[in-house]
Amino acid sequence: MPKKANKKQQSAGGTPATVALTAAGVDFTVHSYDHDPAHPSYGEEAAEAMGVSPDRVFKTLVADVDGTLTVAVVPVAGSLDLKALATAVGGKRAAMADPALAERTTGYVRGGISPLGQRKKLPTVLDASASSHATICVSAGRRGLEVELAPASLVTLTGATLASIGRA
Repeated sequence: MPKKANKKQQSAGGTPATVALTAAGVDFTVHSYDHDPAHPSYGEEAAEAMGVSPDRVFKTLVADVDGTLTVAVVPVAGSLDLKALATAVGGKRAAMADPALAERTTGYVRGGISPLGQRKKLPTVLDASASSHATICVSAGRRGLEVELAPASLVTLTGATLASIGRA
């Protein structure tokens, strides 16, 4: 059952993402579910577990764009268009980042990387499809934990650029 996060809950075990949301005074809802390590897709698992359409659940991917780590946030129902990501940040070439480097840089584990509360602030691009929803879900910083918030709040807190970077 989704629950509304509050400051007491955050101090009792919040992730850097939920702590950042609370500190910013942003409205958000925490959704938790039991993560199944055997599930083939973290994002699809989250959508299924929460009963939310996969076009409203967004995965956080870390790519290397011309030597700069860049965060891409795209619907779990599709995939990342690396060329479009590079174009969105004024780069020429993008490739998925080494998973260990992404984990060290963001402070999160793969499958639980949140665009919020990262150890190092990285350039971030949110797929433009997010703006067609009142709220979207992104990782809250660990597997089995998602936050639901308005796309505009995510853009504001991460300094994200909105661009069409997802593919169906």
